[in-house]
Amino acid sequence: MRYAQGGGMSDAERARRERVRLRAAELFALGRSDQDVAGELRVTRMSANRWRRAWRSGGSRALVSRGPACRPRLGDAQFAKLEAYLRQGPGAHGWSDQRWTLVRVKTVIGRKFHVSYSLAGVWKLLRRHGWSCQMPARRAVERDDAAVEVFKSGVAGGGKRAADLDAWVCFEDECGRTMIPPRARTWAPRGHTPVVAVPGSRGGRISVADLVCYRHGHRSRLIYRLHVYRRRREEAPSFTWRDYRDLLIAAHTQLGAPLVVVWDNLNRHTCAPIRTFIADHQDWLTVIQLPSYAPDLNPAEGIWAELNRSTLANLAVPSLDHLITAMKHGLKRLQYRPDLIDGCLTGTGLTRQPP
Repeated sequence: MRYAQGGGMSDAERARRERVRLRAAELFALGRSDQDVAGELRVTRMSANRWRRAWRSGGSRALVSRGPACRPRLGDAQFAKLEAYLRQGPGAHGWSDQRWTLVRVKTVIGRKFHVSYSLAGVWKLLRRHGWSCQMPARRAVERDDAAVEVFKSGVAGGGKRAADLDAWVCFEDECGRTMIPPRARTWAPRGHTPVVAVPGSRGGRISVADLVCYRHGHRSRLIYRLHVYRRRREEAPSFTWRDYRDLLIAAHTQLGAPLVVVWDNLNRHTCAPIRTFIADHQDWLTVIQLPSYAPDLNPAEGIWAELNRSTLANLAVPSLDHLITAMKHGLKRLQYRPDLIDGCLTGTGLTRQPP
């Protein structure tokens, strides 16, 4: 059988499909029906029937791939050059934004290789070479990649030091949530946009500070504290340095081991009282600063992302107390999911250091 190269199929994919068809021929020889073959090989019944007709007329040789029906207009060497052009970004080729579209890729192919592609052909070309249309992640222009690499090496050293001290490595972060919930996709009749009722007045805010704790050979832990701000005059709008101090003391008491704490450059983390507290407790507390504009290195960010797309998504609450209850319920659920907490660490590209 023959598939056109323009169909977006690589050599490896063509070989994989050939193995599926040859397996179907073996099942046909055993007297299996089209429905059974389709169910076992996870293909459509129409495909199984088409393969059976080819097998009856020419045997297994009729199901062997005969290669692409046509040669691609851009070879592998040319596509490697195209890939280098695309990695330069649209700005290097005259566009002001950072968005590659099929029309723009087609234009680059025409300019650099003097080859004409249709939009469908560009789509198939990109898919065949492992490209896909994706939503980009945001990254601050001020981010210092050299500082990030230094941090990664420092965390690796901190992990080894934590293993030597039999300590927990704890990543700290905080977030705030009002009564306006994060939006998430939901089903609704076509043409009728669903509406989530939210309060129009400001009803206060909940701040959450958490410690995502890892230790080799132990179940990952999540420790958090809530701060409720009801917009009263005597209330603090967010956590104070004393709250962070108490969180560290509570974590040390609960975990029963030294701590290596990794947190960002929030002013509450770098103020004089908290630096004095850290200096006075160096026997069980070591602090590593995250580089600026690098939230992707903090696994605690994954905790907030999970809350926003599960517990808090489209959550319409009548009062701040209901939001507190929902927040506690969501965090309690995550405390019983060490696999999910481990996944947050994996998402940062950091790994645990074995003892």
